[in-house]
Amino acid sequence: MTFTNALPATLSPSRLADFQTCPRRFQHASVDRIPQPATYATVKGRFVHKILEDLFALDSESRTIERARSFIPAASLAILTEQDRSDIKMDDEMEEKLLRETEAILTQYFAMEDPTRINSTGVEIRLKVTAEGVPMVGILDRLDREADGSLTIVDYKTGGLPNRNYDSQTFANTDLYAAMCEESDDVNELPARIRLYYVAFGEVIERTVTSQVVKARTTAAAVAWNKINKFYEAGEFPATPSKSACRFCAYQQLCKNNNIAVPE
Repeated sequence: MTFTNALPATLSPSRLADFQTCPRRFQHASVDRIPQPATYATVKGRFVHKILEDLFALDSESRTIERARSFIPAASLAILTEQDRSDIKMDDEMEEKLLRETEAILTQYFAMEDPTRINSTGVEIRLKVTAEGVPMVGILDRLDREADGSLTIVDYKTGGLPNRNYDSQTFANTDLYAAMCEESDDVNELPARIRLYYVAFGEVIERTVTSQVVKARTTAAAVAWNKINKFYEAGEFPATPSKSACRFCAYQQLCKNNNIAVPE
């Protein structure tokens, strides 16, 4: 077949993860451009990220929990769109649940660190680079300058804690962000570490950035980008169904309609 839409001009870490999980998922999301309905988890994640983004836009001494709470109404207007409300069938009870969980997360976050003491070089930093021939784009939650002069990538996680036996998978996206920082004209520096904040649980997982891992990530992205172009030219991205890949995929029904066996 010939695709109606052009191949995306850039590859983000999340879209790369889609492709590596299942090329057909990448096709539906990035080539066919079929919208993925919001879920409660994605809405909550964007809601909390918006509040923390607004908090770190303030001068350091103003970053109090009271100011964080003051951003909740603005986050409601920006994030809780009619489409998202419809997707997740949000009623008053669900909205109250979101606000309760957001309050708990903010309380937990302020117990994890004192944002008035953080030297952030920026939040929601858009990176657009080419590495090993791959045009990549992504947005960093936060980039901190430590007392020793080194950089730390900070990524907020509102979901559950990961299995520490799979740290390579847990840090996959942020390892690629480290590569993008080094290639970016605006940053032009390899961060020294990655810090993942699991704000619903008050836990931080940190890993040192190594040039070997960064190189491996960019090489894997280059291999994937080459396959993406080949599959696009061939007119088909193969499906690779598995229980883990299909469990939360928004395109399950499409695969079933095309007689692709989807594990239950």
